[in-house]
Amino acid sequence: MKKITLGTDKLEVSRLGLGCMGMSAFYTGAGTDDAGSIRTIHRAVDLGVTFFDTAEIYGPFTNEELLAKAFAGKRDQVVIATKFGTLLHRSPEVNGQPARGLDGSPENVRLSVERSLRRLNTDYIDLYYQHRMDPGTPVEETVGALAELVQEGKIRHYGLSEAAPETIRRANAVHPVTAVQTEYSLWTRDPEAEVLPTVRELGIGFVPYSPLGRGFLTGTIRSLDQLADDDFRRFNPRFEGDNLEANIRIVEQVDAIAKEVDATAGQVALAWLLAQGDDIAPIPGTRRVENLEQNVAADELELSQDQVDRLADVAAPAGDRYADMSPLNK
Repeated sequence: MKKITLGTDKLEVSRLGLGCMGMSAFYTGAGTDDAGSIRTIHRAVDLGVTFFDTAEIYGPFTNEELLAKAFAGKRDQVVIATKFGTLLHRSPEVNGQPARGLDGSPENVRLSVERSLRRLNTDYIDLYYQHRMDPGTPVEETVGALAELVQEGKIRHYGLSEAAPETIRRANAVHPVTAVQTEYSLWTRDPEAEVLPTVRELGIGFVPYSPLGRGFLTGTIRSLDQLADDDFRRFNPRFEGDNLEANIRIVEQVDAIAKEVDATAGQVALAWLLAQGDDIAPIPGTRRVENLEQNVAADELELSQDQVDRLADVAAPAGDRYADMSPLNK
């Protein structure tokens, strides 16, 4: 597995990471096979994957705890990225759980990091993201608290998730941002307009989440009947009604390239992303070893410039990324 560095402070990670959210939350059958998920994580390490992505809200909390089990005795081999800012640790708990909401206050940063460190069973977090921007707290205050955590050694780098260009600039002026995480794939090209140019100007790494279009770009999802009743994709606009039918055309175009290079559609979608630059580290998620092995193989897949260009011409999908877009791009 090739390595790249993120940010001007040089965080080295594998070129492909592993998004761990679906092992504990949101997708069909999540949280039912921790042993299988741990096997997948261990296989990822064996294959040279060093970059693992989680968040306190995944579960909540259970995904971080899962990674602690998986990395027992392996902590020095991996880069752990986790996220804060969408749980209100300063508010009264409901049924033993903090309420959901946006809180980037220095107080919440402190409470969040201590709890994540405990759940992850580690002394430090490699990359600590603000999961969503809090409109009630100036980003300068949030980053000030994060910079203190860097000085104290509790986190080694920090990042932002789904932040707008001006917010990224303001944060970077206080303390260098190592990485910005945003949805990016053949399914979602939005970052190309402003976010990618901004991070490249500032020397910030870019981490695309959902690089396989929430599984859609693998070509395996053709009907909502394939998804469990509690799978959040059932309520995603791009998977609903006529949008789903219209979006199948994207997979058909990816499939056409896949046949040319004797690869899977998912591998082609990842190879296209990797071709966008050596400052990009996608984090495809899976719970299954066989899917992981397919994804990792994309590291060796080289597309021709013609194939990259043809994929770039794929039309935008029908439907918004989320049913409620209001917390994004702040």
